[in-house]
Amino acid sequence: MNPYLDEDLVALGEHARRFAQGRVTPGFETRDTTRTLDRELMLEMGQMGFIAPELPEQYGGQGLGCLAAGVIHEEIARADLSLSYINLLASLNGQILAQHAAPAIAKPWLEKLTQGRALLAIALTEPRGGSDAANLRLRMERVGGHYVLNGEKTSISAADQADAAVVFARTGSAEDGARGISAMLVPMDLPGITRNRFDCHGQRAIGRGSIFFENVRVPVDHRLGDEGKGFVQVMQGFDFSRALIGLQVLAVAKVSLEETWEYVAQREAFGKPLAAFQGVSHPLADFETQVEAARLLCLQTLWLKDRGLPHTAEAAMCKWWGPKLAYDVVHQCLLSFGHGGYDRGPMEQRLRDVLGFQIGDGTAQIMKTIIARTRAGRDAVPA
Repeated sequence: MNPYLDEDLVALGEHARRFAQGRVTPGFETRDTTRTLDRELMLEMGQMGFIAPELPEQYGGQGLGCLAAGVIHEEIARADLSLSYINLLASLNGQILAQHAAPAIAKPWLEKLTQGRALLAIALTEPRGGSDAANLRLRMERVGGHYVLNGEKTSISAADQADAAVVFARTGSAEDGARGISAMLVPMDLPGITRNRFDCHGQRAIGRGSIFFENVRVPVDHRLGDEGKGFVQVMQGFDFSRALIGLQVLAVAKVSLEETWEYVAQREAFGKPLAAFQGVSHPLADFETQVEAARLLCLQTLWLKDRGLPHTAEAAMCKWWGPKLAYDVVHQCLLSFGHGGYDRGPMEQRLRDVLGFQIGDGTAQIMKTIIARTRAGRDAVPA
């Protein structure tokens, strides 16, 4: 019995797992090799209602809540973590647009997003720094009815594949810090935009890269939130995505454990199953316990969000603990498979995929600072 998931949510998860096993799992390794995001599969996910189901019906969603999004998200990630970025980016950007975009701008983009006809990136990181997210150099200057963007964003997931991006840029002076940053929805087909793609260690289907802006003109009505307040307003949505990331990587850890338990129960050494040796089974038992606890924390965080209750500290816990735990789990599972685990295949691919989440979307150190501030107060834990 799970205190956060009722019968409907359990049934939704089972429905998503059947789809993931039948349609997502078969192309898992191929997408990693070809570095290709399957747009047809994305359309199918949209048709099934698996993309941003928490959004209001008026925007193409189903109004099912954030727990429903999490349940679907972990099943897609279980089959392919890289492909599950579709769900992660849709939920993060969908929430931002629904809350901060002008309705005339939000509605058509969100409808395409939930239908699987559009992929949106989040463009925050710049070459000079990632963790110091408010220290931006990309400029956004008002010229009549447009903003003109000049600068670079880097390490952006889906940089070369996104149809649009939520872009953070400086409208005030550097001394204004976070208070001088605004956010814009920028279609990626505008003149003056160029993009590239990195050759990353993992998450190769979704990819990462840089976006370059040279005198890019974006209509003023594409601004998200108030001018100079975009960072403060829009960044609040990251609590949601941090909980989703926790579920995302823990789903990878969970399926890796399931496969490893089956293997060590069947593989024999010295006349016994490997599971009979405590040196094999006890590390797996330890991780089984931790994964179960971490997953409950992620579900609790989404439960709090659905009820409008504070969840910033819990979300930060999900984000630092989940990726580290998932990496440690998959690493142990790979070792349990011996030379077979070290060969190219699902286990080593999962290890590469989960590693990136210890870097992107907020490091463990930043998450722990957020937790400390919520407990001790910002004055006691200054920037």
